[in-house]
Amino acid sequence: MPCAARHGPLQLRIVTQTPPTGRNRMTYKDSGVDIDAGDELVARIGPAAKATARRGAGAALGGFGGLFDLKEAGFKDPLLVASTDGVGTKLKLAIETKSFQTIGQDLVAMCVNDIVVQGAEPLFFLDYYATGALNVAEAAEVVEGIARACKESGCALIGGETAEMPGLYAKGDFDLAGFSVGAVERGAVLPLLNDMREGDCLIGIASSGVHSNGYSLVRKVLIANGHTLDGPAPFESGISLADALLAPTRLYVKSALAAIKTSGVKGFAHITGGGVTGNLPRVLPNGFDAAIELSSWPLPPVFAWLKNEAGLDDADMLTTFNCGIGMIAVVEASKSGAVIEAFQNHNERAYRIGTLVRASSEEPEVRYTGALKQ
Repeated sequence: MPCAARHGPLQLRIVTQTPPTGRNRMTYKDSGVDIDAGDELVARIGPAAKATARRGAGAALGGFGGLFDLKEAGFKDPLLVASTDGVGTKLKLAIETKSFQTIGQDLVAMCVNDIVVQGAEPLFFLDYYATGALNVAEAAEVVEGIARACKESGCALIGGETAEMPGLYAKGDFDLAGFSVGAVERGAVLPLLNDMREGDCLIGIASSGVHSNGYSLVRKVLIANGHTLDGPAPFESGISLADALLAPTRLYVKSALAAIKTSGVKGFAHITGGGVTGNLPRVLPNGFDAAIELSSWPLPPVFAWLKNEAGLDDADMLTTFNCGIGMIAVVEASKSGAVIEAFQNHNERAYRIGTLVRASSEEPEVRYTGALKQ
């Protein structure tokens, strides 16, 4: 059982006794688990967690579980929406460069973006940080990033777990996982499959970069082509390659909730692993395809670079990366302008990238025209 040190300070009653004859006394710390370090981490991250407090949650660390009051949060007849995810092998780049400021946002975004696309408001978040030997400064930097992203998304960081498991993780390695719960009033759940019609507009919302998918291929490109993370980014001046590739996943919660209020949104797709090709059909009804014009948005330089370095064609790119589109909204055509304006008011770039069309087969798919614009 791992050493847990987040829900509240661990209190141990130590009874001193003489070790059995012929045996050496061995403590938990001797095995590689430092309970004092866990307590130090709890004390350091407490203010960051407290800053995420919202209606329904006090965001205090200390119980065995986190509490949330749906009634206090203003819900009348809600359905709960839950999501869990990790950061994937992007975490390896953060560990290799000792750059931990933004990886917490990646973790939160991968969960809360999946919640908001169902029309739900993220309410609270919990994280799991596992390592071989706890480095308090590094762990605190990660969790403080998680707290900042939670605050920006309007959800409370109500708990978490820190596990030291020597022998399972290599020196300096750690892993992250997150879990979030949101709520949506019954009847407001997205997608509205029965309301989708031929001619509905597809609006793409820009990504901030590679986000948190495809990094196994990214790392292979780095190794195969001899790129160093501390060198300049070949595709962007004034920034290191590490900083460019570690750009955090965008948090779409507040902008998507604002777009929903226009009453024009019928569905959202969060573009993660599998790219546009794999994710957009998940929110479409049978009998409809998505017709997308690839030249309708600019391909960010990082994707043009990856495309050339890996020798990928457009089809490969669109099933691996977000290619500059982190979320796609299915919108009533007459309200597409209002939806775009809602995103722009939250500093997002939004593009009309296609429409819904009648499908040639029952299962929804994406049809592309044009080419990715480099």
